[in-house]
Amino acid sequence: MSFETLVFYVFSAMLIASGVLVITLRNPVHAVLSLVLAFFASAGLWMLLEAEFLAIALVLVYVGAVMVLFLFVVMMLDINIAVVREGFARYLPVAAMFAVLMGVSLLLVVGPAHFGLAHTRQTKAPKPELQVRVRREDRIRLVKMDAEKGT
Repeated sequence: MSFETLVFYVFSAMLIASGVLVITLRNPVHAVLSLVLAFFASAGLWMLLEAEFLAIALVLVYVGAVMVLFLFVVMMLDINIAVVREGFARYLPVAAMFAVLMGVSLLLVVGPAHFGLAHTRQTKAPKPELQVRVRREDRIRLVKMDAEKGT
């Protein structure tokens, strides 16, 4: 199994699990956090498809817009925060596991060994050190030919 296949399965499993959590959780705060995880997992899939702009746009637009919208909804609903905070320590190990999982998956995809100064398949980078060493004889070849004779 190649590295890209493994990363695809990890992001796909994260996306499916967080999507199921979005619709099954009763606490709206936890549901939105699961939705944010789903957006990050789908952005990781876009990165695998080499669509970096779409991945960044997904994170910036959707995660930013969803969080702002959710804050307005929470302010209007007047949710009792004391009830929500009661079970916080109980879910801390699960939250830490998801945070570590998301951090490891991001490091695997955006890490220096897999994404960085290495050449990409999308562009051909110029090599200035080869361009300055070129001589006229390497670029131009003069060929002597007889003139064409008319019929």
